[in-house]
Amino acid sequence: MRVPVAIIGAGPAGMLLSHLLAADGVDSIIVESRSQDHVLARIRAGILEHSSVALLRSVGLGQRLGQVGVEHRGIYLQSPGQRHHLDFVDLVGRSVWVYGQTEVQKDLVAARSAAEQPVFYEASDVRLHDLTTDQPLVTFVDSGGVAQRLEADVIAGCDGSFGPSRSAIPDTVKQVWQRVYPYSWLGVLAAVAPSTDELIYAWHPDGFAMHSMRSPQVSRLYLQVPNDTDVAQWPAARIWDTLAARLGHGQDGWELQAGPITEAGVLPMRSYVQTPMRYGRLFLAGDAAHIVPPTGAKGLNLAIADVALLASALVSMLTKNDADPAAAYSHAALRRVWRCTHFSWWMTSMLHISGDPFEAQLQQAQLQWLCSSRAAATGLAENYAGLPLDVCP
Repeated sequence: MRVPVAIIGAGPAGMLLSHLLAADGVDSIIVESRSQDHVLARIRAGILEHSSVALLRSVGLGQRLGQVGVEHRGIYLQSPGQRHHLDFVDLVGRSVWVYGQTEVQKDLVAARSAAEQPVFYEASDVRLHDLTTDQPLVTFVDSGGVAQRLEADVIAGCDGSFGPSRSAIPDTVKQVWQRVYPYSWLGVLAAVAPSTDELIYAWHPDGFAMHSMRSPQVSRLYLQVPNDTDVAQWPAARIWDTLAARLGHGQDGWELQAGPITEAGVLPMRSYVQTPMRYGRLFLAGDAAHIVPPTGAKGLNLAIADVALLASALVSMLTKNDADPAAAYSHAALRRVWRCTHFSWWMTSMLHISGDPFEAQLQQAQLQWLCSSRAAATGLAENYAGLPLDVCP
C-alpha cells in the first residue's frame, strides 16, 4: 500500500487529522492497535474550548455538538464556606462546552466511515521505519493475521503514550520533561442529573473534589486520593459521603444529589512533554508528545490544536511543495504545549492538598485572589477557555 500520510492511532487526534487532510484532498490510512469499540468507549475528556468547538463546526463536525452539547459560561471555585463563580464570557468573551471525548469520537467515526476512510483496527506489531528518508514506511500485522507494508510520504504519530510513535524517536534526539504527582483522582460516572449548572472545583483540607458532568442526565465526579488507592475500598456510600463533605453539601442550601455509580476508576496524575515533535518524516500529535493532568481540561483541546497546526503544515508540504510550515511545526506546537502544561500544573498545584500546612495557606490565599481580582480571574479564564488556534502563546 502507498498513501501520502500514514496515521498511527484512531483516537480523536488521528481521526480529526485524517478528516482535515481529506478536506484539502490529501489521502491517509489509519493504523490502530485497539478495536473500534474500545476506542469509542474510552471515557476521558469532557470539556471543549471555544476554539475547539469553532474548528469542529467549521469542518462539518458540529451538528450533534450543537444538539446535545451544553455551553458553559464559566466554572465555580470553592473552598469551605465559599463558592465563587468565574464568568469566562464576561471576562474574555469565550465560553466552553461540555461534550465528552466519546461523543467527539462518535462524530469523527461517523464522518470518516461515510467518507470510506481506510482504518486498520486491531493491528499488531506496528513498527515505523526509515523515518529520516523521504520514503518512511509502517509495517504491521492486520486483524486477520496478514503482514502489511504501508509506504507514505509522512507518518503522523497520534497513538498516545503507549504507542510505537513516541519510542521511534531515538534517545539521542529526544528530550523528556515530566512530573509525577503524589496523588491521583478517583473518578466516577453516576446516572444522576448534575447537582450544578457548571463545573465546581473544590479545595478542601481533606483533598480536592470536582463536580463535572457528561450530559444533563450523567454526572462525572472526582476525588483526590493517594496514588496507591484501591477502588474496591471505596464503596458507593463512602464516595458520596466524601463528595458531599468536600463539595459543601448543605452550604447555602445547596445539595449534592447521589445516584447509581456506573463506573469508577483511579486516574494517576502526571505532566509529560517529549521534544521534538518532529523527527525526519515522523510528526507527533496529542498524547504521543505530551500528557497533562486533567485539572485544567487541556488534554483533548491540546490534541485538537496540534492536529489543526499539523494538518495545515502537511497540506502545504504535500500539495504546495512548501516545507516551511512542516519544518516549523514542532517549535510552533510546543509553545502552546508548554503554555497548557504550565496552566494544568498551576491549577493542579493550587487545588490539591500536599500535606504541607504552609502550602495549604498559600493555596487559600491564591484562591481568594482569584475570587477578588478581575485581573487574576481573567488570566484563569483566558487559559481555561483557550486561546484562538491562530494565536501563538
